[in-house]
Amino acid sequence: MKTQARIGTGVLLGIVLGLMLSVSLSVVADRRDTANAVPLEELRAFTEVYMRVKRNYVDEISDSELLEHAIRGMLSGLDPHSSYLTPNEFSELQIGTRGEFGGLGLEVGMEDGFVKVISPIDDTPASRAGMRTGDLIIRLDDTPVKGLTLNEAVNLMRGPRGSDITLTVVREGRDAPFEVTITRDTIRVQSVRSEMLEPGFGYLRITTFQAQTAQMLVEHARQLQRESGGLKGLVLDLRNNPGGVLNGAVGVSDAFLEEGLIVYTEGRAPDSQLRYTASPGDVIGGAPLVILVNAGSASASEIVAGALQDHNRAVIMGTSTFGKGSVQTILPMDQGKALKLTTARYYTPSGRSIQAEGIEPDIILEPLVVAENDDNAMRPITEAQLNRHLRGNGSEANEETDSRPSLARRDYQLYEALNLLKGLDILQARR
Repeated sequence: MKTQARIGTGVLLGIVLGLMLSVSLSVVADRRDTANAVPLEELRAFTEVYMRVKRNYVDEISDSELLEHAIRGMLSGLDPHSSYLTPNEFSELQIGTRGEFGGLGLEVGMEDGFVKVISPIDDTPASRAGMRTGDLIIRLDDTPVKGLTLNEAVNLMRGPRGSDITLTVVREGRDAPFEVTITRDTIRVQSVRSEMLEPGFGYLRITTFQAQTAQMLVEHARQLQRESGGLKGLVLDLRNNPGGVLNGAVGVSDAFLEEGLIVYTEGRAPDSQLRYTASPGDVIGGAPLVILVNAGSASASEIVAGALQDHNRAVIMGTSTFGKGSVQTILPMDQGKALKLTTARYYTPSGRSIQAEGIEPDIILEPLVVAENDDNAMRPITEAQLNRHLRGNGSEANEETDSRPSLARRDYQLYEALNLLKGLDILQARR
């Protein structure tokens, strides 16, 4: 290694280029396959750029640093999700799939050179600070995002627990950029939570897909079954769920399907062409199912929504999903490094591509805020409010109450999903 360092960059690159040239000539001679030939003109251009930067850049820069920049540039030019991972980045990615990592609680991508929020994760510093799906982050403290790679931007957003970072954000509907200061924290994501909305009607929320998500969902669903004595219907909430591991999405889909294809992938390499099918057993016994999605529902969320929609197992309600239908494979390298490389595309059981298309809901329902109407004059008068009205056959007349449930004010989309479940339950009972 020391001898190579003394040779000089120009000679070293010349040796590398010569080896590539001999390989190329061998390929052409032996196989006569020009598609596999090394692109000599482009390699010459790369060598020239490399040497000019090495000699003329304002600061001295090492060969290893220049080559790492070249690798990062090669991957970032492919798509927003392929990247080169240092040992620390690779380790953090592995930790993230287990549900604990440091940062703000944002799932992000790159768009036009800026960091775009795919979705804030529930109950994290970012969600509590009001960050939204679709926000563009243009500055991190005093550092402009333009020109940074996604990994560099993410590294700047990470830091010690309790430290602050100020994001400059561009949001649709706002005339000017604005600043949001967020305090970093350790992000521990509980990927599944549940509650009973009303007797017989349950609610399951998945915030992200981790290795144990499917198992946790089954446990929560069985608990809801026990509490209700048998569910009449279930709402599965995938809003602002940025995705996660593929096996988590397959397992969640399988929990509600008795049989059939869940998802398949297609890529150039033979090992990227996979098919996943369901095994017998529906965790809620075929009870009606409504899935809530929005523009923050991505990747694994779209796999679940697409599979259950294609099998007519669930009604999808909300707004169109994000449209991330590509598979990223982690390819470990020497010295703890790795490549995160897009290797395939997802397809729903009916053959629909999720990539850049997303999942269209069966029922479009925009998020609305239901507010209290304080004008009593606007409320209709009923017989029970008339002076000296006759009493009914039941108990004494009840005092006037607000007829709108609190759920409508808390979450209007969830309120409508519950109403739909009730209607489906009535139709199922009548049949």
